[in-house]
Amino acid sequence: MMGRQRRCRWAQPWTLLLLLLGPQLLVTHGWRPQGNENSKNRNILKLYFPAVVEYALHVYNLKSQDRNAYKVVRVLRSWPEWKASTSHSEQKEEKGLVFSMELQFARIRCGKFDEDIDNCPFQATPDVNNTVTCFFTVDAKPWKTEFQLLNDTCLEGSAA
Repeated sequence: MMGRQRRCRWAQPWTLLLLLLGPQLLVTHGWRPQGNENSKNRNILKLYFPAVVEYALHVYNLKSQDRNAYKVVRVLRSWPEWKASTSHSEQKEEKGLVFSMELQFARIRCGKFDEDIDNCPFQATPDVNNTVTCFFTVDAKPWKTEFQLLNDTCLEGSAA
């Protein structure tokens, strides 16, 4: 029963993630789509980026050997690209997006399988080992809650 709850906890619809985390990530980290996209595309990207960041963090926490969880400290850089179309009539929304992003995580006081890690404080020690900088490439269709990790490269320590 306990394992089932953990799986369901991470299987939340992306809309709930956006509702809870979207404004915090967009305001705190000041992310804006880059390039010459029209305003419709910009708005679509603003909506989906927080869900992709949450997915990358979830994957990092699952793969980490650390018993503590990590949370996003800041988005260092990011850029989205629409996937190449196989057919001329294919819509952008059906093709999906590939997000590349560099994120900085910090260790929190809670274990990675604790119930309420979203409200858990960061560890107080300024130890460089509490910080990790990762580069992720994620193939995403967040409107369908479909994500696939294409690349992840992480380095311990501060990105500053």
